[in-house]
Amino acid sequence: MKRKIILDLAVTLDGFIEGKNGEVDWCIMDPEMGFTEFLNQIDTILYGRKSYDQWGQFPPEIDSADSEKEFWELVHSKEKYVFSRTQKATDHKAVFINDRILEEVNKIKNKPGKDIWLYGGASLITTFVNLGLVDEFRLSVHPVVLGEGKPLFVDINQRLNLKLVHTRTFSSGVVQLIYHFDGPGL
Repeated sequence: MKRKIILDLAVTLDGFIEGKNGEVDWCIMDPEMGFTEFLNQIDTILYGRKSYDQWGQFPPEIDSADSEKEFWELVHSKEKYVFSRTQKATDHKAVFINDRILEEVNKIKNKPGKDIWLYGGASLITTFVNLGLVDEFRLSVHPVVLGEGKPLFVDINQRLNLKLVHTRTFSSGVVQLIYHFDGPGL
């Protein structure tokens, strides 16, 4: 079976993925949400360059909880691809892709392996959505309204028909919605 590209993302009730200054302090990392299970379902992470610079090699604090250290260790154990128009280098931790995104991503999808996490950022998400490359949208809606920030969807050039396949509600107030891409709209 072909690997799926999964956009798994925290979003505020008013549709933002970051605050106006890039803050994500509103994001609840609730063990009940089964993030380790999700990480075990994937073996590849796709980053935009800015997201990779910020999170691709993020070291947790020395005094962080063991669960947080284990989380980052698991994240960093995955194969990583970074999409950048400018950065050409391939470091030993990631492969950089500069162009021919559709072809390159289809090559990755056709390799044997587990599912693929589209991490972001926002412009990479827009590119993938517009190319029809997102197979599953896993949105964890957090119980907070920011009023301003970086919106989840910007410059989407066509309607997307999505099919709701699962919902989960957590005691933290987070509601996870899982949609499968059903094809472009009319």
